[in-house]
Amino acid sequence: MTMATIKWGIIGCGNVTEVKSGPAFRLAEDSDVVAVMRRNKDLAKDYARRHHVARYYDNASDLLSDADVNAIYIATPPGSHEAYALAAIERGFPVYIEKPLGLDAPAARRIAAAVNATGVQASVAHYRRRLPAFVFVKQLLEENRIGQVHSANLRLWKSASKENAGWRLDPSLSGGGFFHDLAPHQLDILLYYFGKPLKAQGISTGSDPRIADVVSGQLLFPGNLLVNASWNFIVPPHQNADECILIGEEGSIRFHFFSNFHQVTLETATGKEVFNFDTPAHVQQPLIADVVKYFRGEAANPCSVEEAVIGMELMEQLTCSYEE
Repeated sequence: MTMATIKWGIIGCGNVTEVKSGPAFRLAEDSDVVAVMRRNKDLAKDYARRHHVARYYDNASDLLSDADVNAIYIATPPGSHEAYALAAIERGFPVYIEKPLGLDAPAARRIAAAVNATGVQASVAHYRRRLPAFVFVKQLLEENRIGQVHSANLRLWKSASKENAGWRLDPSLSGGGFFHDLAPHQLDILLYYFGKPLKAQGISTGSDPRIADVVSGQLLFPGNLLVNASWNFIVPPHQNADECILIGEEGSIRFHFFSNFHQVTLETATGKEVFNFDTPAHVQQPLIADVVKYFRGEAANPCSVEEAVIGMELMEQLTCSYEE
């Protein structure tokens, strides 16, 4: 049965919901936000006031008992995704879960098992799938503009400030530092473009054995596509780098995930073209619009938990430490 309007309850109304996602739930058709929850009641009240949300709670159980809520958005740090997702799924709520899906691959698999057992609808917030530049890259690949893609180089080097890291450097909340926060976006796009890898291997190091500061890995996708990937979160600022280059038999496509992610460069025998795209003010809006359609039974799932589980498993394969 199609829901007349998706009435969201948001669990975890922190920074990601201020601009990236929160306002988009009201901009999507047939969608509204009716309640929010944060463990600090004063902060929950402040968010509700500023975003004109009718009700606020400091307890997830109370939000899940709100009679007006018929869908849940989980926007807490990854360490609590599993508990909140399982609670929502048990009550039959469709769920939209921030990435990474869980604290680690086993947690992600447990969420997926609950979804499969209950038939509850669930999507994951890999919003780059619907941003114009990434959609354009997929279109170029489908049009075979650079021929058979045989290799790719992915690099994310970032001088990550520990002072502004917040929960990201607490493995009990994040799963493992900046790699666990940022790499899911990149791995998901590769999955979206090329399917599940046939093989993945990597090695990582870090000052804390639970946090991968430097990661080097390789992924082999169907069609003999070999991806060489490098992540480094302890470089000096002048060494920052963010790019992915897809190399085919007839050219290359260059794009970016975090800096200049509105830009795509296509280079073939006829020359180089640079394309620039407008990015929505609320970057999750295009994906949220499709999630609403999925929850209403009007469209396919734009990003399933099964796909997100693959991404979580890839992260574990890529971050094998030297000691292991």
